[in-house]
Amino acid sequence: MAIICYIIGSIPFAYILTKLFGFGDVRNIGSGNVGATNVLRTGKKKLAFLVLFFDILKGFLPLIVLKNYLFTNSSELIVCAIASLTILGHIFPIWLKFKGGKGVATYIGYIFAINYIFGLIFIFAWLLIALIKKYSSLASIVSLIILPLSLYVMQFNKDINLLLLFISIIILIKHYSNILRLFNKTESKIKF
Repeated sequence: MAIICYIIGSIPFAYILTKLFGFGDVRNIGSGNVGATNVLRTGKKKLAFLVLFFDILKGFLPLIVLKNYLFTNSSELIVCAIASLTILGHIFPIWLKFKGGKGVATYIGYIFAINYIFGLIFIFAWLLIALIKKYSSLASIVSLIILPLSLYVMQFNKDINLLLLFISIIILIKHYSNILRLFNKTESKIKF
């Protein structure tokens, strides 16, 4: 199951859909990132939304299937750890020589599958920052920090929270170049 989750996560929807719709290789557009925000830089909002939808879905569905149908008697931590490989698959996809997206959309689907309240916390924080500051990367960074802190305050399952914190750290590391551009004031803004 772990390998299947990784392979599902590895499906590069941004790459596939931009090619399919005639916009070329997303790795040659904007930041070169294989994700929905970079597809948005093509100016094609519907295409970016489609990529976002599928990237969220690949984080959501595997965890739902694992915990509700395949591993119903297993520890929630084990099931969540296996399903987290969808996020690692997105970040390090086998199909693109292990150079994928940042993993934020897949993480959103994943956290919604754990508990929809987690997803709502993340989305609320992301939208608030994105609407005020207009930086997708900053919104993601802040949300990735806020969610584990919120779960700690709410005294949610410590083991799951540590897993989410670990995943958040991996995604934050993938945002290293964005963090540098934010400090240098060269990060590009998003347009809704």
